[in-house]
Amino acid sequence: MEKIVLETIGLTKRYGSVTPLDDVNMQVREGEWVSIMGPSGSGKTTMLNLLSLLDTPTEGRYILDGVDTSTVNERERAVVRREKIGLVFQQFHLVPYLSAIENVMLAQYYHGMIDRGDAAEVLERVGLGHRIGHLPSQLSGGEQQRVCIARALINQPAIILADEPTGNLDEANEEIILDFFKELHGEGRTIILVTHNPELAEFSDRTVRLQHGKVQ
Repeated sequence: MEKIVLETIGLTKRYGSVTPLDDVNMQVREGEWVSIMGPSGSGKTTMLNLLSLLDTPTEGRYILDGVDTSTVNERERAVVRREKIGLVFQQFHLVPYLSAIENVMLAQYYHGMIDRGDAAEVLERVGLGHRIGHLPSQLSGGEQQRVCIARALINQPAIILADEPTGNLDEANEEIILDFFKELHGEGRTIILVTHNPELAEFSDRTVRLQHGKVQ
């Protein structure tokens, strides 16, 4: 039986009288690619913030790779986030004064194990072996996103969470990033992709649709 790497049970987030995410129950198996779709205001961002442990639920449980994150304190949550989650955002969030390889090594630093060789290897993997010394301002949007993917992969996370990873890219670079996600999926990586783009979602194993904070 395939391992369940992520499970939410009654996951709910409230802000006063507003409930952007309401009683979400979901399981994701190891190696599965799940796309989360929905219109603006459907709860996608709230869902991603909870799954990435950047926010805490008002109610419900979130179990990630065997850890019930509802029972841990903030310091422990930070450790779980760092060790089990690889994040890829629409906005690149690269440190502008660090080179490509230094941005990847920064993720290693927070993990407590810096290895320049490993960082260079993962950049080579995403096709940037010749750009490791370049600053973000010297890279195209597609190249910056590939640095972000390398940064997300460097610590071998249990799951990759991607928020509109091609949203700021032109068609050619969108295709490059999509091909890379397809390659990761083929290797058995677990991916959750938040997107409004049905063409991107069609490559996933299944799609979870949100509407007014509820799974449809």
